[in-house]
Amino acid sequence: MVVPEPPVPTVPVAEIPVVVPAAAPEPEWIDLAIPAESVIGLQITSSHTSDRARLEDRVDARVTRDVRTGGRVAIPAGSRMEGVVTVAERGGKIRERARLAVRFHTLVLLDGTRVPVQTDTIYREGESPAAESSAKIGGAAVGGALLGAILGGGKGAAIGGSIGAASGTAVVMAGDRNAAVLPAGSSVTVRLHAPVTITVER
Repeated sequence: MVVPEPPVPTVPVAEIPVVVPAAAPEPEWIDLAIPAESVIGLQITSSHTSDRARLEDRVDARVTRDVRTGGRVAIPAGSRMEGVVTVAERGGKIRERARLAVRFHTLVLLDGTRVPVQTDTIYREGESPAAESSAKIGGAAVGGALLGAILGGGKGAAIGGSIGAASGTAVVMAGDRNAAVLPAGSSVTVRLHAPVTITVER
């Protein structure tokens, strides 16, 4: 004789508990104020020279160390700075120094947030061409005087000296200027001219 199995009891649908996942808590945010005059260490990542740069050329840099305020990291190392060339003067071949200047205007945080900033200007100057020019002109004059003395005595020396000086000046005028350079990899610091507010998660 086959004994039928007892029926499996069924649970009414209404009695099955429904588990609702808890909603993720909303992130809380706080503002960190970085005061004016704070210093930010940067490494230039794009090369610029006074003989090739143009006004408003873009300049890129990377923040090299965390900037903290109130015990929190406001600007993490690795953030980027964007700026522009503000001065690009080639200078002269006799006296004027070449000059290059850049200023940063935007901070780009690691999450892509862009924050406007006001920094001081970084200046670079080329070496003065005056001493180098004098050496070239003087050396040419001495050479010309010696050659003139050999060829024509004292009078020849005077003539040779003037010719040598003239040729030395021509060499300087034809030579290259001493450019002001801000190469990639340069370490610089900039100072904030105005406070900056960074919003971070609490």
